[in-house]
Amino acid sequence: MTDTVDDAELNARHKAKMAKIQTARTKMMAERQIEKGLLIVHTGAGKGKTTAALGMVCRAIGHGHTVAVIQFVKGALQTGEKVVFDAFPDQVEFRPMGEGFTWDTQDRARDIAVAREAWEVVKARIADPEIDMVVADELNIVLRYEYLPVDEVVEAIVARPEGKHVIVTGRNAPQALIDAADLVTEMAVVKHPFRSGVKAQAGIEF
Repeated sequence: MTDTVDDAELNARHKAKMAKIQTARTKMMAERQIEKGLLIVHTGAGKGKTTAALGMVCRAIGHGHTVAVIQFVKGALQTGEKVVFDAFPDQVEFRPMGEGFTWDTQDRARDIAVAREAWEVVKARIADPEIDMVVADELNIVLRYEYLPVDEVVEAIVARPEGKHVIVTGRNAPQALIDAADLVTEMAVVKHPFRSGVKAQAGIEF
């Protein structure tokens, strides 16, 4: 009988606490009325930066939005996401424009030229009124190696149309981009199977 009374009291306290939280959340949500295009940055050494961005692309597809995904660095590997997004040609442009990691290409001049070509496409998609979201995947890597001027990139993204969402991924996001962003998430490594000798696997890494 005592346990029943204790459970009842615990349940009552829980309900009262949740009611207070609900009231506070309802008030907070009512106060948030701004709708705008966001600059979102996914950075950090942990896995999941591109994965999170492509998850947002899936959400955008579900809402009938149009998206352009431009990939810097990546492009030498066939990925599962490309197969998926190619099934939505009217909504998604999925365009790998990289030629592999810099330690594989080993050609700085070529890397800079490829980065510039991809960036010009990103700028064009940002300016295109028919596109709701632009993902510049691994752009931070390009900026880290100074293949593109940070000031030029930040200026162009900040000047985007009012309703345009731009997502930038990659390690070592420059401070200027972080300062300009509306949302910044840093992925941290806690554990990674690669460190235990597990290779990159289809469906997980690509």
